[in-house]
Amino acid sequence: MPLHLIKLCVGVESPDDLETRQASQIARAESATGRRFAWHVTRRTPRRAGEVLDGGSLYWVMNGAIRARQPLLDIRETTDSDGKPACVLELAPGVTPVQARPHRPFQGWRYIQPDQAPPDSAGDGDDESALPDAILAEMAERGFR
Repeated sequence: MPLHLIKLCVGVESPDDLETRQASQIARAESATGRRFAWHVTRRTPRRAGEVLDGGSLYWVMNGAIRARQPLLDIRETTDSDGKPACVLELAPGVTPVQARPHRPFQGWRYIQPDQAPPDSAGDGDDESALPDAILAEMAERGFR
């Protein structure tokens, strides 16, 4: 089973918002490389990149809950504008909503095991992913999730 990464998605309200924000990034990548992908730059390169690239995804935490994921296409080492080491996470275009699961804030990225990753949202209205964050948090606090 593939290993996944999890990261905070600061300032993004929803999976649709993330997809909209990444649209110009994907267009730039396609123009420059002929390949369609979004990317995220982080300071640390995962040491277990091989396991992550074997079918893993980047799970996004939005407003205190894991709400979306994107398959990881590549992980590349680079340098930032100050010449310091950095890492580029290449992501498949398109954002897949997942069943919302509360998650506390953290810095950087973390590994997430397949059994800890929330399942994709069915999109049939039968899951809780469309509920407001305050209701999801209250449900978790009361033990309903």
